[in-house]
Amino acid sequence: MTPIWNMARKELSDGLRNRWLLAISLLFAVLALGIAWLGAAASGQLGFTSIPATVASLASLATFLMPLIALLLAYDAIVGEDESGTLLLLLTYPLGRGQILLGKFLGHGLTLALATLIGFGCAMLAIALLVEDVELPLLLWAFGRFMVSSTLLGWGFLGLAYVLSSVSAEKSTAAGLALGVWFFFVLVFDLVLLALLVLSEGQFSPKLLPWLLLLNPADVYRLINLSGFEAGANMAGVLTLGKDLPLPGSMLWLCLGLWVVAPLCLAYRLFRRRAV
Repeated sequence: MTPIWNMARKELSDGLRNRWLLAISLLFAVLALGIAWLGAAASGQLGFTSIPATVASLASLATFLMPLIALLLAYDAIVGEDESGTLLLLLTYPLGRGQILLGKFLGHGLTLALATLIGFGCAMLAIALLVEDVELPLLLWAFGRFMVSSTLLGWGFLGLAYVLSSVSAEKSTAAGLALGVWFFFVLVFDLVLLALLVLSEGQFSPKLLPWLLLLNPADVYRLINLSGFEAGANMAGVLTLGKDLPLPGSMLWLCLGLWVVAPLCLAYRLFRRRAV
C-alpha cells in the first residue's frame, strides 16, 4: 500500500503545484453560487428559489464540467509518463503497473473529491447562512447526495482517461480522443437515443430504450440527482425515458459505481499490454 500512496501523494502534490485543485474549486464555487442565486433569472426571478431546483441546475452543470475536467486531469497519465521517459524509470522500481495505475487514480480522485467538496460545499454553506427558513436537513442531504454522485461521475471519467492514455502513442492523440469521448457521452449519446426514438416511429422496443440510458454514466448521474426529489417534471428530453426504468435508486448508484470500476479494469489490462 505504501508504493500506491507514494504515487498518489505525487499526483496530489502535482495537482496542488499546478493549481488544479485551486482552479477547479474556484470554478465550482463561483458557478454554484451563481446558479443558486441567478438560476431563475430567465423567468424574471432573482435570488434563491428552492433546493430541488438548485440541485437540478447544478447537476446539469456538473454533467458538462465534471467529465471534461476529469479527462483533462488524467488524459496524459500514462502516455505523458512514457513520452517523458519517467514511466520506464518507474518500472525499474519494485512497483507494478497496477500499483502505478491505482496510485494515479487515488491522487487524481482525491484532487477531484476535494475540489468538489470545497467548491460546492461553499455554495451549500452560503445557502445555509444567507437563506432564511432553509430546511437544513434537506439541504445537507441534497448537497451531500449531489457531491458524492458528482465525485463518482468524475472518477468514472478518470478511468476512461486512463484507457485512452494507455492506448495512445502520443499526448496529442490522447487529448483528441479525450475530447471525442466527452463529446460523445455528454452531447451525442442522448441525441442518438432521441433520433432512434423518432426515426423508428415508436417501432423500437419501448422496454429496451430506457435501459440504454445506463450505457452513459452522465445519464445515470442525472437520473440519480433528479430522482432524489419529487422532480419528475424536471426531467426533459431523453431523460423522460428514465421514468420507465424499473430500477430502484440503489441500483442507479450501483450502476454509477460500475462505471468507475469497469474503465479502471480495462485500463489496467491495456496498460499491462503497453510496450515501454
